[in-house]
Amino acid sequence: MSRWWTSARENPFFRRGITLALVVIVLDQLTKHWILYGLRLHQRVPERIEVLPFFDLSYVENTGVSFGLFSGGLVSRILLSILALVVAGFVLRWLGTLHRRVAALGAGFIIGGALGNVYDRLLYGYVVDFLNFSQIGFPWVFNVADAAINIGVACLAWDAFVVTPRMEAEKRRGAGAQVTETPDP
Repeated sequence: MSRWWTSARENPFFRRGITLALVVIVLDQLTKHWILYGLRLHQRVPERIEVLPFFDLSYVENTGVSFGLFSGGLVSRILLSILALVVAGFVLRWLGTLHRRVAALGAGFIIGGALGNVYDRLLYGYVVDFLNFSQIGFPWVFNVADAAINIGVACLAWDAFVVTPRMEAEKRRGAGAQVTETPDP
């Protein structure tokens, strides 16, 4: 067994990140299943349900990445799936070494979102998008996995620009004492 795996298994931030990734995947797939087989939104004309004045459920088959970018055919589907799996693998490997809560949460959100959308792309040939805020000027329809990826990126930005500088400042003030974020009991 590799040293990384042994260390990652003992890391509470790794376990929390993996748990969050699994929750994101399950929530993403449950909501997509509800859109497809509960509401049968793809069979409605028009393929949308107004929920609030600023929010609709709208069925969109997204052959690209988040927000429909890089849409294409089979080659795009395969390349985007491989890219998402590679990114998720790198983030997973990095998650195993993290000792900061916000970064681990960000990694978990990104892994879960990436794998949720890869599952759709491999199963259907497209990603099911349905959250529509176009009434307030947001032009893209998205899903739970897309939202999770964006929340994950925001967590990583917060970690990089707020958490890490604070920890480094604490370390300097503590005359070199090691400062790491400890998990909640």
